[in-house]
Amino acid sequence: MTDQSAAQAVPAEPPREIAVRASHVSMDFGNGVLAVNDASFELEKGRFLTILGPSGSGKTTLLQMIAGFRRQTSGDITISGKAVGSAPPHRRSIGMVFQRLALFPHMTAAENVAFPLKMRRFDLSTIPGRVSRFLDLVKLGGYGDRRIHELSGGQQQRVAIARALVFEPELLLLDEPLAALDVKLREEMQLEFRRIQHELGVTTINVTHDQREALVVSDDVIVMDGGRIQQHANPVELYRAPKNPFVAGFLGLSSFVEGAATADGNLKAGDVLVRGVPVGDLAEGAHVVAAIRAEQIRLAASSGELGSCDTLLDGTVVDTIFEGERQMYVVDAKALPGTTFRVYHHDPDGFGLFGVGDSVAIGWNRRDLKIFSPAAQR
Repeated sequence: MTDQSAAQAVPAEPPREIAVRASHVSMDFGNGVLAVNDASFELEKGRFLTILGPSGSGKTTLLQMIAGFRRQTSGDITISGKAVGSAPPHRRSIGMVFQRLALFPHMTAAENVAFPLKMRRFDLSTIPGRVSRFLDLVKLGGYGDRRIHELSGGQQQRVAIARALVFEPELLLLDEPLAALDVKLREEMQLEFRRIQHELGVTTINVTHDQREALVVSDDVIVMDGGRIQQHANPVELYRAPKNPFVAGFLGLSSFVEGAATADGNLKAGDVLVRGVPVGDLAEGAHVVAAIRAEQIRLAASSGELGSCDTLLDGTVVDTIFEGERQMYVVDAKALPGTTFRVYHHDPDGFGLFGVGDSVAIGWNRRDLKIFSPAAQR
């Protein structure tokens, strides 16, 4: 077989099917500040996207524009290839679950789930079977006759999910639906969202400020700040390769070092050379910011115990915080006045090994410290 025929024999990858596309979307409320500023992204059919960011970052406004509750000032939004800029919410094939579940208290769980089917004039003979199937999907089989006040918070959440999915929408939108739950129940429901989404394959967009939730449930994550999309990537890439200091600081726990870029792509803070990996082009002498995550820093009583770490610093413990499965130490670096490092220590036999005021050594490998160019800092 010739090289040409061999190349022809390789099957082509199927084309990507885009469920949602936002192109240069902005929202101006007329106060001179753009709530969403030139946001563009694509979401493939069947994937779970989380839009993550602090309060005021624009994440909820972006979701509201996709849902049709707000009309974008500029830009275009398409769902399944159809422009929806002027289409009202009820004309879009969208299911939604809000933080306030808006369940009808005078109805049973089954009646709540059946409501969108009746509104969409489904065949009445098919509604009971469909309601039963979706109550089973959310593990509420046998709870259909209960009133909303007879259900726990987690069970009410499941009713809301079933109601949003029962008419099999093209897109499921989640607006911080777990924010009001306690930590344990919230973590359980995160896994439930992931299971249900995988089982149905429904394209989903979730809005949250919960970092763990974004990493646990998502295929893709968008981080927003100041109305702009800061990074769009899968959870692993987002966590391990942040594009700028904001993403590095918002997702996970990072410590930062400021200084001047060196000719070989490292950072010099005072007289200390700090080795790292540049993110963007570093011009010698430019002011740069570097970030390293708490779990990537090694901690020991002396530098001789830190093996082959590329960077070694002496320090003093200024605080210790017990977090159950790990201890966090806050360490002042003697050679970098004003710079503190937060370090996770996971050894259960060593918890409480160091106390406030103890002299310690910290170290890390070059690959773990990211040095952001001035362009990445904007």
